[in-house]
Parts: sequence; structure tokens; C-alpha cells
Amino acid sequence: MDFRGFVYLLQERSEMFCKTTSAVLIGMSSEMITVETDVSGGLPYFDMVGYLSAEVKEAKERVRTAVRNAGFKLEPRRVIVNLSPADVRKSGTMCDLAIAAAVLCAYGFIAQDKLNDVLLIGELSLDGSVRSVNGVLSVVLMARKLGISKCIVPSVNAFEGAAVDDIEVYGIHTLKELIGFLNGSCYVEAAYTDKEALLDQSGKRMPKIDFSDISGQRTMKRGLEIAAAGMHHTMLIGPPGAGKSMAARRLPTILPGMTWDECLEVSEIYSAAGLLKASEGLITSRPFRSPHHTASDVALAGGGRVPKPGEISLAHRGVLFLDELTEFSSAAMEVMRQPIETGKIMINRLQAMCEFPAGFMLVAAINPCRCGYYPDVKKCHCTPLQIRRYIGRISQPLMDRIDLNIEVLPVRIDALQEPSEEESSGEILKRVEKARRIQDERYEGTNYRYNSQLHDRDVEFYCTIGRAERELMRRIYEKYDLSARSYHKILKVARTIADLSGHSTISTEDISEAVFYKCLDGRYWGNNDGKG
Repeated sequence: MDFRGFVYLLQERSEMFCKTTSAVLIGMSSEMITVETDVSGGLPYFDMVGYLSAEVKEAKERVRTAVRNAGFKLEPRRVIVNLSPADVRKSGTMCDLAIAAAVLCAYGFIAQDKLNDVLLIGELSLDGSVRSVNGVLSVVLMARKLGISKCIVPSVNAFEGAAVDDIEVYGIHTLKELIGFLNGSCYVEAAYTDKEALLDQSGKRMPKIDFSDISGQRTMKRGLEIAAAGMHHTMLIGPPGAGKSMAARRLPTILPGMTWDECLEVSEIYSAAGLLKASEGLITSRPFRSPHHTASDVALAGGGRVPKPGEISLAHRGVLFLDELTEFSSAAMEVMRQPIETGKIMINRLQAMCEFPAGFMLVAAINPCRCGYYPDVKKCHCTPLQIRRYIGRISQPLMDRIDLNIEVLPVRIDALQEPSEEESSGEILKRVEKARRIQDERYEGTNYRYNSQLHDRDVEFYCTIGRAERELMRRIYEKYDLSARSYHKILKVARTIADLSGHSTISTEDISEAVFYKCLDGRYWGNNDGKG
């Protein structure tokens, strides 16, 4: 063999192809990415292709520097990295670790079979350490669905990923540790999450607040109890200082604890938004979100160039409290109409269409006028036109989607100076949990979980009423000039009231109480003609 043939043989042996599996996050959904790497002879060159964003293109500099600082010497070669499928826009830094592993595999530091059936995600630091990324929970759930048996993630995210059953999750600190682990020279223990211990600790994280802190206001407390039992959207209207915000912030204390599936649902949202803290583990308490009234419609609904969940989705399975609702912009208020109706938000962008969950409970608080004291004519100096304009900032279509309108009156002096023993959150919670169990049995095998979720077509089936109740509803419908949506909402609230009482059927008393909490008289809405 001559010299040219020997050189050709060396070049042939130096040419190597390798591929690994990674993922990118699009909204809350994960897309599997195949990282293909080809190392061949020729002029030294490193290029990446596959419809990449700027931060992904910059990965080649992070990878080359991290590989060198991790102690691996790469001979100058022509390196091409392809992220497939090519028609999916790749953004973020999630693929760094997989790219580095594919390059090292192509250079012979790892055997290809060590990377089969393994998904790798993580951002590389220049010193070779592995940094945390967002959306790990979503990626691991996707990997399990696709039948992948092993996920390698940043050590910071290992606890989060380990919450998913039937898949092995390993936390890696450095690139050098990864290569040692894959080659069998370094031991890494699979991450583990103790579900029962995590759920037990959730109660200890609850703030030390209680409904017994609220003096008087029995009507408001009863209304919030009904709202909690059926997850009904609620409006609190009353003067400043009456206790609206105080009561709303205590609402989570009377909501039943989350199931493990609900914990995963909520944690997946927070992981995609980058709000899941490794030190706190998964989200095990029902969310309570209270954005300021300067929040934009995008902040509420979610979005951005790379769409992320907004406040509505962050309140999924919990409470979204909007204090001073009339001070929010019209766009911010109207953006809630679709998610209230459908339980999800669709965000359309040029690069992707994302769907975010929105199974939240809206609680809004407003003053009855600009000064806040209407209808107290001794304190309020607003004109009827000013009152109508102030309340009119909330559109009728949005008001139609509110199940309970609770009038909060000023606290009486007797309740403050001679307080009686108030009912605690624990006592109210027992009744709420009992009503929830009735709903669980009623809707077993369906897509419903709470009375408030019933579609109009199913209201008649699940909210059956007798002849007397039907006649009462007819009179109410005509008196208050209700819409079809409001008619059905009264029946759904009456169904919840009956559940709290342990009644299998809806009575006229249940309907009357539901109407009391739905139809405020004309001094707030309408033309003072007695219509709500």
C-alpha cells in the first residue's frame, strides 16, 4: 500500500456518524428532536443546520468550549450537526447536552449503543457544567409517551422529572460526569420522588390565614363556600374596607387538596413558564394568582415570541383573583371570556400555535362606584351617570359568565367590638369536600369534575327540576330578563347548593338562593328598573 492509500484509510476510519435524542419546548408541548452529527476529514469546520433560532446556533460555541474545558481533546475535523425534523423551529438551550454527546460519540468517546433509547436535555456552561432548563416535566412526560426508557437531565431538574412514573430519570452535574456515566465508569443514581411525602408537606406550606379572621359577613362567606364547592366564577361588589380582598385571599383554605394528577398538571405549566423552583419541588397546593390591575392582556392570556403561559393558565386548578376589576384594561378583561367558556387558551403565533389549560376559578372584586361608597348616599357623591360608566367598564358578555354576584356590605360595629366565634376554614372545608365527593360520583366516567363545567346541553340532565321549580325559573327568567347562559348558570349554582345540603334533587329554596347570588338589583346594573 502506498502513502496515499494509507492516508485515505486513516480518513475513512476518522469519518463517523452519530445521533442522539433531545427535545424542544413549544408553548407547553414538547417536540422530540433527533441530533445527527457527522465528523469527516477536510478543513476544520463546525456548522449546525435545522431551522435554528439564534440561541441554538450559538450552541456550537458553548459545546466546543465546554468539551475542551471538560478535558476532551477533539482533533480538527469537519463537523456538521443537524437537528431534525428540519421544519420545526428550534429555540432555547435544551439541546446543548445532546449536541455535545453526539459530537463526542462521533469522535469515539462514547459508543453509539450507549445513546440509544436515551433522551438528553440541558444547557451547557463554558466550564462543562450542566445548567437547568425550563419544561423538564413536559419533556419527560413526552418521552414516556414515546416509549423512551431513560432521560438524562440537569441535576437541578432531576427531582421534577422523577415525578413521572415508568421512566428512569438521571440528574447530571457536568459533561464529564455524563460521559463517565454512559461509559459505566461513573455511577449516577436514578432520581426518585416520594409522592406521599410531597403531598403531606403541601399543607404545611399553606399561609397561616383562616376564614375565622373575618368578622361577620356571613352572606359573603356563604357565597364563597358555594363558589368553592362547585368552582364557580364569582364577583364581590362592595365598599372599600368591607373585607373583599381579605376573604378572597382565604379562599384557597377551603378548597380541597390537589390529587397527584392535578399536581403534575399544574407543575407542568409552571415548569414551562420557568417558575418551578427546584428547592420547592412540584406544585402541591392550589395556585392563587393575583396580578396587578396594570397587567396586560398578554400577561393574563400568555404569549410572546416564544409563547409562555399567562396568569390565567398559572391559576389552573386554583384561583385567579382580580382585585379592582374595573381598573383593568378592556382588552385584559375581555381576554378572559374564551377561557372561562372553554377551559383553555389558544395562542397563535407565526412560528407555532400553542394551547394552554385554563381550568381556573375567577374571583373578582370591585367597588360599586369611583369613590366606592354607593349606594350610601351620605358618603357617595357620584352621579348616576358616573356610576353607570364605572360599572359599565365590565361588559355584559363578561358579566354573563360570572356565576355568583355577592354584595358585600360594610362591617357592623358590633361585629368588630363584640366578635362572636367565627367558623374556621377547616369547618367550611369539610362541607366543601362532601359536596365535591358527590360531584365526583355524579360525573364519574365523564369529562366533568365540577358543576360549573356543565355544558348547556347537559344542564337539563344533571340539574333536573320539578314542576314547581320549573315555574319558578320561568318567572325569574322573565322578571330579570335573563340570557340563556344566565338561566343555566342559576341551575348549576342551585345544583351546588343542593350538594352542600346533601339533597339529590334541586328545590325551590336552592333556586331562590342561587338567584339571590346571581341577580343583584338594578342599583348596580340596569336602569333601576328592578332588572339585574
